[in-house]
Amino acid sequence: MSLINTEIKPFKVNAFHAGKFSSVTEADLKGKWSIVFFYPADFTFVCPTELGDLADFYPEFQKMGVEVYSVSTDTQFTHKAWHDTSDTIKKINYPMLADPTGVLTRNFDVMIEEEGLALRGTFLINPEGQIKLCEIHDNGIGRSASELMRKVQAAQYIAKHPGEVCPAKWQPGAETLAPSLDLVGKI
Repeated sequence: MSLINTEIKPFKVNAFHAGKFSSVTEADLKGKWSIVFFYPADFTFVCPTELGDLADFYPEFQKMGVEVYSVSTDTQFTHKAWHDTSDTIKKINYPMLADPTGVLTRNFDVMIEEEGLALRGTFLINPEGQIKLCEIHDNGIGRSASELMRKVQAAQYIAKHPGEVCPAKWQPGAETLAPSLDLVGKI
């Protein structure tokens, strides 16, 4: 069963954010657009490249009203240690969620049970708490924050413009489509 258009399940996890420990629940994700960005583990190889790329785009996501949450099955203490020792991870200003029990990772169906690690899963959640984008990658395939930004822009556009859809490679300002009988077979 697809997670698209389902409501996020209840959770409460610890986080490392802005030099402090805190907790985050599903209620914190509601009322704004949120990206939940799962990755396998701290102190690895592809993960810091993705998280650093996301950190570079974080100010733009914030301007769009989007909060970013990275998630791994590491603890908040491990997140802090990684933040303190890696120049790439020091750039992160978004919350790093700790999911050592795997509750959040299982809620989003990205847990690799035999390893206790998450797949590379990206989820966009609308202000009502519904999942609008879901991408899950093999752990050897890194993701691109610029492509994610384009998808968030498209999701926000169609949320504000019911009856319109964004075609492939759509960029803000480009034409959209209004599905109708008149378009059938014309594209």
